[in-house]
Amino acid sequence: MNILVVGATGRVGQSLTEKLVAKGHTVYAASRSAEKISATDQVKPVYFDLHSSVTEMVEKMQLMDVVYFVAGSRGKDLLQSDLFGAVKLMQAAQKNNIKRYIQLSSMFALDPERWEEPGLADLTDYNIAKYFSDRYLIDNTDLAYTILQPGSLMETPSTGKVAFNIDDTGKNSIDDVAEVLVSLLDYSNTVGKVITMHEGNTDINTALEKI
Repeated sequence: MNILVVGATGRVGQSLTEKLVAKGHTVYAASRSAEKISATDQVKPVYFDLHSSVTEMVEKMQLMDVVYFVAGSRGKDLLQSDLFGAVKLMQAAQKNNIKRYIQLSSMFALDPERWEEPGLADLTDYNIAKYFSDRYLIDNTDLAYTILQPGSLMETPSTGKVAFNIDDTGKNSIDDVAEVLVSLLDYSNTVGKVITMHEGNTDINTALEKI
């Protein structure tokens, strides 16, 4: 499949790109720093600015089967990138009749009453941006979406094991998050779902089967 990964130079985006290529997909690696991406037969760097218009995004999304939004400004541009950039990407995806749309979000972003809990209290502004972008995807589009809400991202070795839809915060290996994002394509039962995750004791594929 032709897959657009928006945020391809980020930590999750890089791992996601590698895993999609390993599965045989062609990745259009989209970033405002596309010059940092090495082009190959399966990786096509695409300059992509989340400040651009929906029309401009539509043009760069043609021929795509799947769109991933895994970009993040790390608090530097929450409104224009993490929130409105994501919304414009959804609108462009709708105009291009994209078959599958997968969004990386934040643990309990749709549950404001939990934002003062340990591990979340320092992320309130980010979670506000994620709350409204997630709600837009759910309420204002007809996209075949999945929203993945992991806990803290850690640069630790992959375990291949997770816990989904749990009631507590936790941490995740970045590679495990990327592996889940890739594997979502194989599980139609995850369409229209919001999935929280952190490291656990269940194999990723087994856990996805039970969603």
